[in-house]
Amino acid sequence: MNAYFNKSDYRLIVIAYVVLVLLTSIDYYRREHYLIEYLVDIPSTVITSLCVVLLFMCWIIPNFLIKRTQYLKLFFFSVIILFVFGAIEYSIEFWTADNDWSDFPKWHGFIIASIFRSILDSSTMFGLLLTKKFYESQSKIYNIEKQQKESELKLLHSQVNPHFLFNTLNALDVLIDINADKAKEYVRRLSLIYRYLIKTKDAEVMELSLEMDFAQNYIFLMNTRFENDYRFEIIENVNLSNKFIPTGAIQILLENVIKHNKVQHNVIIDTKIVINEDWLIVSNLKSKMYMNQESLGTGLSNLTERYKLLSSNEIQVKNRDTSFEISIPIIKLSD
Repeated sequence: MNAYFNKSDYRLIVIAYVVLVLLTSIDYYRREHYLIEYLVDIPSTVITSLCVVLLFMCWIIPNFLIKRTQYLKLFFFSVIILFVFGAIEYSIEFWTADNDWSDFPKWHGFIIASIFRSILDSSTMFGLLLTKKFYESQSKIYNIEKQQKESELKLLHSQVNPHFLFNTLNALDVLIDINADKAKEYVRRLSLIYRYLIKTKDAEVMELSLEMDFAQNYIFLMNTRFENDYRFEIIENVNLSNKFIPTGAIQILLENVIKHNKVQHNVIIDTKIVINEDWLIVSNLKSKMYMNQESLGTGLSNLTERYKLLSSNEIQVKNRDTSFEISIPIIKLSD
């Protein structure tokens, strides 16, 4: 239930039911109801209506409306819930009012009266919570879109980062004198990287196969620049068709490995990129000088905010003593 309610929701529920109890008590007093109706009818109304609201908010809507849009089950279970709790409340109210049981409605009238009673008792609270959730979601979407725009600007900035280009050209300058053939391949890979970055700068998501082609070119540059300091391995356990990730996600994950692990004493930083059916996992050994934690958190938070608009799954991070692992959900647009 905590996944669907926050502290302000609980405060709203408490306040609304306190007001409901007060108004109902005043109404009962004016109409000279029996004491038992105060002691039994009012609490039962609160309990049954709250049960209806919680079942709809935590089970019916998430499972049959949002996730799977199964309208037949939505209608069936909604009617059952309204009838069961409405029947309880209607029967208690009939009993506490000291009515003659011979006047109790027939089965069809009882069903209609029970559903109507349940709707009447729970509609106010249900409406208040839905309205509150709607405006909260609108505010959340606005904030996420704002953060996404900021993330896009930061991503674009990193893609054309002069520091990255400066280091890349320095490595090329050295390589030209040592290995001309490898220098030509280096230039070709670099051109492919920037062509890809320019081509995909406005795309929200990109085919995983194209992102992995980018990863291969990026890894070639890093291996050429750092020689044997970093070792990358790509493991594709599934076919990459119909699989997408946020554009530039693989660049962010690979840059994190380079930026936050400084090689010491000839210890190679091993990094594995594993692609499964639903997850892309980047795991690497951590050097003893694992620095710039603030920068790492910012990069992950930006990617996390982008995923909130693109997927129902969240990024998973495992920060161990000797290794660091980031798992990002793979998006399937045809699902």
